Amino acid sequence: MTDLTHMTHIEELRRVARRRVPRMFYDYADSGSWTESTYRANESDFQKILFRQRVAVNMDNRSTRTTMIGQDVAMPVAIAPTGLTGMQWADGEILAARAAKAFGIPFTLSTMSICSIEDVAEATDRHPFWFQLYVMRDRDFIERLIDRAKAANVSALQLTLDLQIIGQRHKDIVNGLSAPPKPTLRNLLNLATKPRWCWNMLHTPRRTFRNIAGHAKGVTDLSSLGAWTAQQFDPQLNWGDVEWIKKRWGGKLILKGILDAEDARRAVDSGADALIVSNHGGRQLDGAPSSIAALPAIAEAVGREIEVWMDGGVRSGQDVLRARALGARGVLIGRAFLYGLGAFGEAGVTRALQIIHKELDLSMAFCGRTGIETVDRSILLPGSY
Repeated sequence: MTDLTHMTHIEELRRVARRRVPRMFYDYADSGSWTESTYRANESDFQKILFRQRVAVNMDNRSTRTTMIGQDVAMPVAIAPTGLTGMQWADGEILAARAAKAFGIPFTLSTMSICSIEDVAEATDRHPFWFQLYVMRDRDFIERLIDRAKAANVSALQLTLDLQIIGQRHKDIVNGLSAPPKPTLRNLLNLATKPRWCWNMLHTPRRTFRNIAGHAKGVTDLSSLGAWTAQQFDPQLNWGDVEWIKKRWGGKLILKGILDAEDARRAVDSGADALIVSNHGGRQLDGAPSSIAALPAIAEAVGREIEVWMDGGVRSGQDVLRARALGARGVLIGRAFLYGLGAFGEAGVTRALQIIHKELDLSMAFCGRTGIETVDRSILLPGSY
């Protein structure tokens, strides 16, 4: 495996990924909607939260191990569902799932992945993973997708609630985002500067949305696939659909996209096992609060009744610690692992996890705690959150 010990910060992985990933796919991962104010706040708001450093405390025998919906995890972190992951690096979902499995944290596969549910299950020897579901107008397709998840040994379903319609993402529009990229002069010139990416892509058959192509009615080629996805996100999604999906699934259910305490209460009433405080990485409603800013009120309102997690802006183990202190049982990382993947493939994902874990472990110790289960708001400086 590539020796990446010289990479000590997620930002270093990001810079390499920006050089190696084609522009449209890098921009897809590393951008937000409209002015990108919420996208930027997701990260910057973490930095305002200050730690209370403690000294002369026994820091020996530390542990970051905990559970997320009953699953043992090496640290309170899971890989978030991200669309087009297999366009950051060939077979990207498979590689990220393998890295997560080896590290001891959960991996979540997106509906809009390049590698299919079956691809990931086969490549990981049917090791349990999570699957993220978008609600489409074609309910027969959704039922079959849920059944495929069951057959693949998926252990939890993650239902995204905040993408009934798609936020305006200017960079994706300008870049003409598609999978695979269209052979325009602009794209061909950019791809000519990414030989490693092109070489890897030539050696995989996975270049489009394999959870959809060949499974959804009427999707016979890439052009019809594009039309289908544009038409299929269901703007009528409501809490009745959540109840229907929970019943159809029958297993552990996670609701993603909660930013308001009233919606958090509805999530509890739905019988879900966990909720994720999330603004979709700043890619939906620009001007919404950052996830970390929304977290404390939601955790206070429902944290005793349901596991509260968060995603958005997590770039370090210190961010994980801050979120845990403010009531999140766990966090999900998207861009942080995508930077590693785009830079170095599976080894890059592993390195991203190692970086986050070390930062979490050391920062926890400096705050006078040796176990993640003992972390609470008292490790933070009052008035900074």
